[in-house]
Amino acid sequence: MKDAPQPPAQPPQAAKRARGRPRSAPPETQGGTVQALDRAVHLLKLLAKDGSATLSDLALRVGMPPSSAYRILATLQVHGLVGFDEATQEWSVGVEAFRIGSAFVQRGGVVEISREVMRRLVQETGETANLAIHDDGEVVFLSQVDTQNPVRAFFRAGTRAPMHSSGIGKALLAEFGRTEVERILQRRGLPEFTANTLTAPAELFADLETTRARGWAVDDEERFEGMRCIASPIFNVHGEAVAGLSVSGPAVRFGDHDLAAIGAKVRAAADEVTSLSGGVRPERANRPRAARRTEPDAAEPDAAE
Repeated sequence: MKDAPQPPAQPPQAAKRARGRPRSAPPETQGGTVQALDRAVHLLKLLAKDGSATLSDLALRVGMPPSSAYRILATLQVHGLVGFDEATQEWSVGVEAFRIGSAFVQRGGVVEISREVMRRLVQETGETANLAIHDDGEVVFLSQVDTQNPVRAFFRAGTRAPMHSSGIGKALLAEFGRTEVERILQRRGLPEFTANTLTAPAELFADLETTRARGWAVDDEERFEGMRCIASPIFNVHGEAVAGLSVSGPAVRFGDHDLAAIGAKVRAAADEVTSLSGGVRPERANRPRAARRTEPDAAEPDAAE
């Protein structure tokens, strides 16, 4: 017997690419959002901002009937995203919302989060951007995005520097408590590197007071002659300064009339990293100033010879 003819071979089909969005949105998502989900997110944001609120207050602020707000809140409660206090009759953010939000921060630390912000800062200022933290009374540089200018500052990752003569160091010191700053100075001293280095405690604390008030610090050729740096602190979820962002370069490109404009850009960039990493800039009215003495003078550290 002859074999039956075989059907022609079909050409191999390319593997379908996984989709993240549908080709066309259903009617209820007109405009790009689902109304109920949009309202649910709005409710969560209000609770995150206020801490807790009653149903009537939430419904009024979102602009929906209390019955609709309750159905959304009850659904969120099932998933642990909100909680309800029977005693106060108030709703609040649930622990599951914290777990979900923490997943974003866990994707990468402040180094990864800050990279794109630093790139934009370099484009805006034309100068090298740096990221550093405080460790054991010193500044440790973690990351740098270089400018294309031929003359620029360079700090290899892991480089350490004294805090009192560093832009980022002073930005962080300005946010520390007075006792902590004095402890650092007593251990590390105030060594002189240039004629502009602040080697007297009174001068340094006055500089920190100004730094804290405006939100950014200036290294005015205090570490290296001919180099200037402007820096601003990055805060964690508790409002504590944990890192700093800066731009640095030749003093000839950091004229006195340019400092305020550059300082505003650096502070905005640092605030963006703070926000992206889940942090918050503290309220000034509720925080003691590191540079103001509220107790008898402590022993002043001797400047290095």
